[in-house]
Amino acid sequence: MVEKLHFDVVVLGGGAAGLAAATKLRELGIDRVVVIDYHPYVDGLLGGILPQCIHPGFGVHYFREDLTGSEFAFKLIRRAEKIGVEILSDAYASKLRTTSRTIEVTALSRRGLMSISSRALIYAAGARERSIFEIGVAGERPSGVYTAGEAQAMMDLHGIMPGREVVVVGSGDVGLIMARRFALEGAVVKAVIELMPWPGGLTRNIVQCLRDYNIPLLLSHMVTRIIGKDRVRGIEVVRVDEGLRPIAGTHKIINCDTVIIAAGLIPRVELLEEAGAEIDGATGGPVVNDYLETSLHNVFAAGNSLIINDLVDYAAEQGEQAAISAHYVISGGEIPRDNVKRVTLGRNIRLAVPQLLTGAQDVIMYIRVKRPEENAKLVIPEIGDEIKFQRVRPAEIIRVKVKGDDIMRVHDDKITITLETN
Repeated sequence: MVEKLHFDVVVLGGGAAGLAAATKLRELGIDRVVVIDYHPYVDGLLGGILPQCIHPGFGVHYFREDLTGSEFAFKLIRRAEKIGVEILSDAYASKLRTTSRTIEVTALSRRGLMSISSRALIYAAGARERSIFEIGVAGERPSGVYTAGEAQAMMDLHGIMPGREVVVVGSGDVGLIMARRFALEGAVVKAVIELMPWPGGLTRNIVQCLRDYNIPLLLSHMVTRIIGKDRVRGIEVVRVDEGLRPIAGTHKIINCDTVIIAAGLIPRVELLEEAGAEIDGATGGPVVNDYLETSLHNVFAAGNSLIINDLVDYAAEQGEQAAISAHYVISGGEIPRDNVKRVTLGRNIRLAVPQLLTGAQDVIMYIRVKRPEENAKLVIPEIGDEIKFQRVRPAEIIRVKVKGDDIMRVHDDKITITLETN
């Protein structure tokens, strides 16, 4: 028997974006709000990956405090509980169906199969880690190979040490933090391997996680093979040229017993894709307008399922923006559909969110560049905006506010975002 439920707004995902969205909806006076999350709600264990992040660096913008991930999640959860957000935990959302009038989620939980309808939905399902299979590493598949998230959960939730001689593949923030985490537990971190000629993480993490612990960072290097039969015994790496092609004669072996894969995150958008949402090839997330509405009517997106954020604070901010938009539409507001401008990516711009601009309101844009540059300026030629930066890096999101009135004055059907050097 299928249990049928109805809410004003369904929030898919109990991470930073989802919890911030649900709380904001209740603050705005929306009565029936539910968060659906697949984690068991034991000891307040919501918040996505946050509970296992025991290092600081969370909440400086959102809570005006430097918190650990666990503390950030705790504050979000307690705030949501206090204001009356309903949480359906240990529940797996398997299908999303939408029409111009209805939204319906099929979910499976300990209560059985449920069909949950709502007037609006906020999709905040987060992201998943790239596996070793997705980065083209050959060789055996012995034990001792973990994603960064798996290793972090083993160490910080379950007290298990994955290994003693470690190589980290990928220099994004998660990889850098895990390198330091292993060093703090007494492991020998042999190297952090990065394919690109620049590090993938924030500058503060390069300094605090690698330089402070004398951990080597091998830029322009590729892992070509895992060595070992039952347990990892080492990896083979090679230098690459500017075209990321292996350079002959530069192969070498690094002995280790553990390999940590920190090769980036991919937005979880399977339900949106199956429901027919337009997906942006640059972000891997859905195409949204400045209300953070996807191409599905009254379905909004936020957090790492929308864009891989460098700061959790931005995910929470997007959750609140999606909540404000959901409140707007179920209170009778209509999102403009005419004269919408599409954002065009110019020189050295890898991605930008939102991708569609109505001009009906001011909008915060999240932008990433392709490669590092110094003395650069972000230019939006159609409205004459220029913002100078001492330096820009692919690892760091550029967050800028664009005025709706300026967008409305553009007669073209596109708005270009480009980077110029001074």
